[in-house]
Amino acid sequence: MKKSVLSAALGALALGVAFSAPAMAADVSACLITKTDTNPFFVKMKEGATAKAKELGMTLKAYAGKIDGDSETQVAAIETCIADGAKGILLTASDTQGIVPVVKKARDAGILVIALDTPLDPIDAADSTFATDNFLAGKLIGQWAAATLGNAAKDAKVAFLDLTPAQPTVGVLRDQGFMTGFGMDTKDVNKIGDEDDPRIVGHDVTNGNEEGGRTAMENLLQKDPTINVVYTINEPAAAGAFQSLKAVGREKDVLIVSVDGGCPGVKNVTEGVIGATSQQYPLQMAALGMEAIKKFADSGEKPKPTEGKNFFDTGVSLVTDKPASGVESIDTKAGMEKCWG
Repeated sequence: MKKSVLSAALGALALGVAFSAPAMAADVSACLITKTDTNPFFVKMKEGATAKAKELGMTLKAYAGKIDGDSETQVAAIETCIADGAKGILLTASDTQGIVPVVKKARDAGILVIALDTPLDPIDAADSTFATDNFLAGKLIGQWAAATLGNAAKDAKVAFLDLTPAQPTVGVLRDQGFMTGFGMDTKDVNKIGDEDDPRIVGHDVTNGNEEGGRTAMENLLQKDPTINVVYTINEPAAAGAFQSLKAVGREKDVLIVSVDGGCPGVKNVTEGVIGATSQQYPLQMAALGMEAIKKFADSGEKPKPTEGKNFFDTGVSLVTDKPASGVESIDTKAGMEKCWG
């Protein structure tokens, strides 16, 4: 037992405490553990948790992996939170399966564990999941693209710029959501690549960054230079795709859609780089998570999922300056007021 506590303490020293709110209610403490502390999405998440901790008089300690995929550091952070007697943990897991054993250890110790943004595998390994409806996010941009093209949608040539080869991920949900919204048969909605719709030119991976978006777009243009619709996993990938299209003089006649709602992405919608994007709300996720931990500490009540879903839906909005009939959206002015990064 002493060895475990010492190990956890050493882990805390290695990780560092990113934030600690004034201990107005020292018996209600929480941890926020994100994939990194540099990605604007997680920076905004930390901002939301920090503000809510201050408002509720809670103590918050924040930790992050050194890089995206650093599960070992996240495991050490959970051990530290257990040793510190935290009442709740908000977690965006890098390894959704590998982290399950230490999450179970935390829950067995009476700690409320809420997965933020990224569900654990299985999803019920956490007490609750607060996240964007990523399938709906994809569906909205698919519906917008189809409505924008009108009759031409039936002859579209669509490129899919996905996240990684790994499945299942949020990337699968967004990809399959787009297909559903665009009117394609997804076959197995939990799998990418089994579809036979002739409008699909192909799939390539971007790793969610601009360079990956450029390369993937180049690869798919070689396969079919007549592509006129591009689905992208996120806005950095969309920016990369746009650069590749611009290099061959196609930037003005290809419709690019995306998901995230970061400030640079919304600006790209304003500038016409992206036609529409689905905006998610990381600050809201973390703030609601902190409220749930406080409620659990006070009453023992755990959060319930949104009706009809197996997670708590923290909202999504389509952002575009070219609204399409039948598809609810907000403009970029409203999007900039809610963006992050």
